[in-house]
Amino acid sequence: MSLYRDQVLPRFIDVVLGGGEFARIRARVAAGLAGEVLEVGFGSGLNVPHYPSTVRRVRAVDPATVGRKLAAKRVAASPVPVEFVGLDGQCLPVDSASVDHVLVTWTLCTIPDVNRALAEIHRVLRPGGELHFVEHGISPEPAVSRWQDRLTPVQRRLFGGCHLNRPIDELVGRSGFQIARMENYYLKGPRTVGYIFEGVAAKACAGV
Repeated sequence: MSLYRDQVLPRFIDVVLGGGEFARIRARVAAGLAGEVLEVGFGSGLNVPHYPSTVRRVRAVDPATVGRKLAAKRVAASPVPVEFVGLDGQCLPVDSASVDHVLVTWTLCTIPDVNRALAEIHRVLRPGGELHFVEHGISPEPAVSRWQDRLTPVQRRLFGGCHLNRPIDELVGRSGFQIARMENYYLKGPRTVGYIFEGVAAKACAGV
């Protein structure tokens, strides 16, 4: 199973989540990034072509080291320097209050302790810094959410720990962020895997 998780799954994700509607969403979520950026769940670098010119540097965290090989051409072609700094989104090797923005795309569904990961993201952001995110999660439709609960054990086994039923908006809100923008919609395809949370959440400035 580790060979599948470490070698096969990253390549599958690189293909399936790389183009079309996903590319348009990635560009939208990356808009507004600037300065020092930390990307949690860097994967194969699918967001790299969408980094704005206002980004000074990206520090990347991802457990799948094969993703670095898949990302090599994208990183080499990017004017934004990318530095790989760690493997675990639950323990970010970054100083507190040291980054301007954090970017996560289809990542919070897979991290085992998502609350710890969000606490770490909150820690490393400067006051006023922003979390830019797009994730799939629990649908507000009971008929869909019941199936998401049923299918999540299988989904986790096949797709690297991916949960279909996480309430992304609640998780972000409970982690000390103020949600500045949130859009919810379904992607084309099965509703159990396609309910999307897309938004921006800010870390409160000191004294606020």
